[in-house]
Amino acid sequence: MKYITITSKHHDGFAMFDSQVSDWTIVKRTPWKKDPLRMLADECHKQGIHLSFYYSQLDWHNPDYYPRGRTGEAAGRADGGDWDKYLDYQDAQLRELLTNYGEISGIWFDGWWDKPKANWRLDRTYKLIHSLQPQTLIGNNHHQAPNPGEDIQMFEKDLPGRNTAGFNEGEKIGDLPLETAETINTAWGYNFTDDHFKSTRELVQYLVRAAGANANFLLNIGPRPDGTIQPEFVEGLQQMGQWLAQYGDSIYGTRGGPVAPHPWGVTTRKANKVYVHVLEWPDSALLLPALADQVTSAYVLKDHAKVDFSKSGDGLLLKLPPRASTDFDTVVVLETAAP
Repeated sequence: MKYITITSKHHDGFAMFDSQVSDWTIVKRTPWKKDPLRMLADECHKQGIHLSFYYSQLDWHNPDYYPRGRTGEAAGRADGGDWDKYLDYQDAQLRELLTNYGEISGIWFDGWWDKPKANWRLDRTYKLIHSLQPQTLIGNNHHQAPNPGEDIQMFEKDLPGRNTAGFNEGEKIGDLPLETAETINTAWGYNFTDDHFKSTRELVQYLVRAAGANANFLLNIGPRPDGTIQPEFVEGLQQMGQWLAQYGDSIYGTRGGPVAPHPWGVTTRKANKVYVHVLEWPDSALLLPALADQVTSAYVLKDHAKVDFSKSGDGLLLKLPPRASTDFDTVVVLETAAP
């Protein structure tokens, strides 16, 4: 993993950091009385891992989050509140996060969709963030086209351009860097009854398809109540790490390749190399509708075994190597004459 996005405040309004503008925090309201974001930030900076903070714009606890959105109608709070005062509170917490924890790579907003017609003062909030840390990337999980001031476009539980989960209806792929967020089972938070764990094959192929769609892959885990990570998550992450140790060159630092994503797989590109990720084996040959006059050599990334290729019309015909049943992704490297 190259970056971490961690919850600083979720929809319940509970701050997982030492906020001075609220007493609804992990430091003030728990016997532990420690700031986990401080410890994580210090270690991320030490290890060279980029750190981003998830921050929920939706807040079920703050009395000024009013009128309540559709998810807080049964919150049991008194009617009334000052919306602008709540937004001032939100900005004050963001100022703390961007002032007290060193360099922060991103702010990952969520909850806008609870009150889509409200005046969220996004321009003011985004200006505050960029004034405090100009390099901080702003993303908002609002399932809409990006707003001015946002630096990345996010897709929840779907690859860019797809809408199998029902969140991204009508959301078009824009010109900003892309990110897709997904879970290892089906829940974002810990769910004792949710045993629908994605296999390592599914997770690796999701990562690969995201890269082929020109997107980063943000993979979520929800810790158990005692703070530990359940073994199914640990195993999946370790196995993905093992795969990346061998095939990371075809993912890290790449962009989506010259061949559009297909059911059989995707392509990624870096410098003068095109990586052909064959995920669903079609047959013993694969015809690529591009690159016919550009490729100078082809080989399997796993063992550098030579791959025969020939021009076929305007396309490139690859003779695929035998496939092992344990391979999640057969990666063929095409070297081209120029980037």
